Amino acid sequence: MPRVVMKFGGTSMAGIERIRHVASLVAKQAAESETCVVVSAMAGETDRLVQFCKEAAAEHDPREYDVVVASGEQVTAGLLAMTLQNSGLDARSFMGWQLVKASGVHGNARVDGIDSSELDDALSNGTVSVIPGFQGATPDGRVATLGRGGSDTSAVAIAAGLKADRCDIYTDVDGVYTTDPRIDPNASKLDRIGAEEMLELAGSGAKVLQVRSVGLAMREGMTLMVRSAFEDVPGSEIISNWDETMERTAISGIAADRNEALVKLIAEDRPGRLAAALHALADEGLTVDMVAQASDSLHFTVPRTALDRALKALDKAKDKIGHTAIKSDNEVAKISVVGVGVRSDPALAAKVYDVLADRQVPLLAATLSELKASALVPESHVDVAVRALHAAFGLGGE
Repeated sequence: MPRVVMKFGGTSMAGIERIRHVASLVAKQAAESETCVVVSAMAGETDRLVQFCKEAAAEHDPREYDVVVASGEQVTAGLLAMTLQNSGLDARSFMGWQLVKASGVHGNARVDGIDSSELDDALSNGTVSVIPGFQGATPDGRVATLGRGGSDTSAVAIAAGLKADRCDIYTDVDGVYTTDPRIDPNASKLDRIGAEEMLELAGSGAKVLQVRSVGLAMREGMTLMVRSAFEDVPGSEIISNWDETMERTAISGIAADRNEALVKLIAEDRPGRLAAALHALADEGLTVDMVAQASDSLHFTVPRTALDRALKALDKAKDKIGHTAIKSDNEVAKISVVGVGVRSDPALAAKVYDVLADRQVPLLAATLSELKASALVPESHVDVAVRALHAAFGLGGE
């Protein structure tokens, strides 16, 4: 029989009635394949647990933080297993830390491997296996969480470890769209998209899939399907090994990321200043996105939610970086136009900035990569910019 991993997000698991609905979807799939299910915590539950940690101790031990926040997924895994058993299926739950080997920073650990022997036996014997996403175990046996959205990564890693035929990501939308339909109602659903483009869209603010999960699927050659947990409609296929003879659109989509903050360091031009700044942020587990240098300054963006931590880390490294002042702006957003056309047709990248100029959208920073043209703009201009670009590249539906 084929082997399929199904992953359900927090909105799909938000309460017993929705868990019963998920159980019906799982039962249908289990009639056709060996089935493994990865679940998120109920919607809002992780935020509630994070708040408890903050109230217990503002400067808490990240290892104990992981113990607390990992519990939400364990609850939904047990409840779904019970529900499946009650409907007559042979089902059981595993704990993520029994299967997923992890290392790195607590709260944002990476997956090193999957111990799949016991899980493989269960599936081969017809047992539907339910696993909490978002969690693994470090070499010293401590629970470690994989960062927000980490259940997607868990699902793809487990699918790869089990050599599954497919990994289906069930969510509250019915597929991948050319842009956020809440910004532009003319957004159209994509039947298929290459993993390269999906990786860029996910990294640029598209919320359908967690970026690490897409990168892992691409490396493992794993096909993903994004499906609706609430409607029986076709989803979107994420193709890791795209046959270049297949038709492929030049521009796949437009993403907007409002979780951006711009940091400007006033610093004299000297060797190593950028490296010192990036090391200071990396030591705190913080990522940097857009980067630019001038003779008297450094500019880069960090996640808005991490701005305070970034400013503290940079201030601590002031002597190494050599800056005399720090300025920041958390009312910015990044807009990205993604597609293979950016690589093959330089005029398409130029068109992005032409459209923004025509709409008088201030350009705070810009970057180009092989598949993406990005612009940092004031957050107040995001909707206008996205709709203008979406129309300019002919991405709208009927």
